[in-house]
Amino acid sequence: MKQKKEYAQVLYLKTNHTQKDIAVRVGVTEKTLGKWIREGDWEMLKSSLIITKEQELRRMYQQLNELNNNIAGRKEGERYATSKEADIISKLSAAIKNLERDTSIADVIDVFIDFSNWLKEADFEQAQVFINLQDDFVKHKLKTR
Repeated sequence: MKQKKEYAQVLYLKTNHTQKDIAVRVGVTEKTLGKWIREGDWEMLKSSLIITKEQELRRMYQQLNELNNNIAGRKEGERYATSKEADIISKLSAAIKNLERDTSIADVIDVFIDFSNWLKEADFEQAQVFINLQDDFVKHKLKTR
């Protein structure tokens, strides 16, 4: 049930599907889904999901670039990072590497949603088949975590 709840939360937060659609896709009743939404305060979570992974990466790259530009703008012979700057560069680089490398189930679902939306326009019947397959795949991945 924990996996179903996690899958339902991702669908609720990342898509515009109705609660009925989500309940059917996840395999729970609308009443159960409604309870999860209320108890987990998913509405508040949905409204707070403003920063995407890509936006966070862009922000970190900008910070790293600004720091490097600051160092490069110094007088010749002083174009090196202080220990504090070196620490910041190291931490930013590690955070960037982790964000670029990690793929969460939410990332997989985002790609599935984008592809499904494209496929709906190209071939609606195939999209319906694919959506069922992707739901099965996500449920499988959640069970094997």
